[in-house]
Amino acid sequence: MREDIKKIRNLLKEYAKLKEELANFSQLASPAMDSISCHVHKNGVENSLVHYTDQAYKVKKIEDALNSIDDPRYQFILHDYIMNKQYSRVEASKKLGVSVRGFNKIKNKAFQNLKTYVKRENL
Repeated sequence: MREDIKKIRNLLKEYAKLKEELANFSQLASPAMDSISCHVHKNGVENSLVHYTDQAYKVKKIEDALNSIDDPRYQFILHDYIMNKQYSRVEASKKLGVSVRGFNKIKNKAFQNLKTYVKRENL
């Protein structure tokens, strides 16, 4: 598999993982921030919030990239086939009404489309 396609695939896998982590984090109780104490040591709550914000920003950028794709076939492949793994390759190709070989061509075009946005946004 080409290196750029691997990078996009890994980005989509990371996106799914980040979304899950963000959902878990948002279910936690809100931490109390102590505005009086000023410790030299790093604040664990503050670090967690910064990490959460970084993850949320990255998720937003990836969602923007996915939403920039106009072709519903590409969206189906990236979302339902790659990220959510709802279909096998044969099932996905039947759903799109193409052969498995045709599905692979469309999938590669979807990756190329997403790659263009990812490069432009430096994700």
